[in-house]
Amino acid sequence: MLLKHDVMTARPVPRQPSNSPNNSQSAISDRLPVVTLKELVVRLNREQNKIQDLLSSLGFALRSFNNLNQFLELIPLMAARVADTEGSALILFKPNGQPRLEQIHCQESKACQNVRQAIEKAVRKVSVSVGEGETRLATSTTLPEIPLSLDDRIRQYLETDAKLFSASILIKNVERGYLYVFSTDPEYSFTATRQKLVRLVADQTAVAIANDELTVELRKKERLDRELEIGAEIQLRLLPRQCPEIKGIELAAMCKTANRVGGDYYDFIPTNYDQLKPKQSGNKDANDSQGDSVPWSIVIGDVMGKGVPAGLIMTMTRGMLRAEVLNRHSPAQILEHLNRVMYADLENSNRFVTLFYSEYDPQTRILSYSNAAHNPPLLWQASTRTIQRLDTMGMLIGLEADSQYEDDQLQINPGDTIIYYTDGFTDVSNHKGDRFDEDNLVRAFQWACTHCQGSQAILDYLFEQVAQFMGSTNSNGDDMTLVVMQVKSLDS
Repeated sequence: MLLKHDVMTARPVPRQPSNSPNNSQSAISDRLPVVTLKELVVRLNREQNKIQDLLSSLGFALRSFNNLNQFLELIPLMAARVADTEGSALILFKPNGQPRLEQIHCQESKACQNVRQAIEKAVRKVSVSVGEGETRLATSTTLPEIPLSLDDRIRQYLETDAKLFSASILIKNVERGYLYVFSTDPEYSFTATRQKLVRLVADQTAVAIANDELTVELRKKERLDRELEIGAEIQLRLLPRQCPEIKGIELAAMCKTANRVGGDYYDFIPTNYDQLKPKQSGNKDANDSQGDSVPWSIVIGDVMGKGVPAGLIMTMTRGMLRAEVLNRHSPAQILEHLNRVMYADLENSNRFVTLFYSEYDPQTRILSYSNAAHNPPLLWQASTRTIQRLDTMGMLIGLEADSQYEDDQLQINPGDTIIYYTDGFTDVSNHKGDRFDEDNLVRAFQWACTHCQGSQAILDYLFEQVAQFMGSTNSNGDDMTLVVMQVKSLDS
């Protein structure tokens, strides 16, 4: 009976219809997390694609824009977009350390405009402070005072509790400015991802500024290179284009500058003014004497130093010396007058000139000369097959205003050979650091005079010996100039 009662009283739970409201709500609640997650993923993908597109556009602008200002106009807009803020400001530092509001992007809302006004006012205030010397801009990686001052002053002038974040613009570890992003939304927060994106935009800005400065430097260098090329061309034209034909002697000369513009100088100057006039035929060099027997000055000099300053002094020396030669004074008097005229200019430039001046008379075969502390030329006498130095006492040009110089002269005979050279020729060194020096030059000159035919062959041989001595270094640290003068035989 008990079992029967239990069976009879047990009531099965009635089955709900499939379209019951309770079942529908349960199914919807089960599906809601899935839908929400999918929408979140879609939204995140959309945001990620937007950020990638913005950064790609910024990279394209960085590669494409030739105008830095056009690129900087995009920076605040890009920063605001990637950080999803209402506005952004780009502040760069002037060379004197004053901050300058370069560009600003801000929405039209009143709160955003208040932030804009606060930033502009803070920049003006700090700029005035820097100009008055109250604060100093950091020029190293140490924590600067101005960014804190800017932040403090911006917040001081803010009328709302806006959120600010700044990223440094670093170029070679020097802070060159700041990129600010700001939001007036109370629910907004600068997440790690947003901060990273803003710093990325700031880094792109630094790259653009560095590239622009590099471009400016390259253009400046190109202009300087072009000016050097013009200077080298002018200097090359001032040096004799070819050796003149002087009765009884044969000449050869070469100048190799260490830089494009050098301080070495050599010249052949006729003592007769008519020889400096251009030939009417137009086919001969102005210095071609055509066998005339007027005396000729043969001179070699060296300005201490090299490059453009030395080249300018060399040009000045050439002009003054050519004018002085026409006065027909003795070699010593010519050097005295030249030193007196050039002294003031050389003293101000802290540079000096060594100069060897000689005058050859084809009628008598007498060489008169005077030396202003230049390397003495070497004379190889064919009759004795010996070498002697041609030297006199004398100071550098430009060292003392009243320097005195000595005259000397000698008779040269057929077969005799003289080489004029600058110290760059003997100062060249090899990979061991050894100098070519005068002893090597004397030995090479001795061999050339007994084995080479003609002044040009001697000159080529001597330069070849120097090149072999330098070996792999193959670069002269100073200008190298050599002039070879050989007296012709009586039957030539």
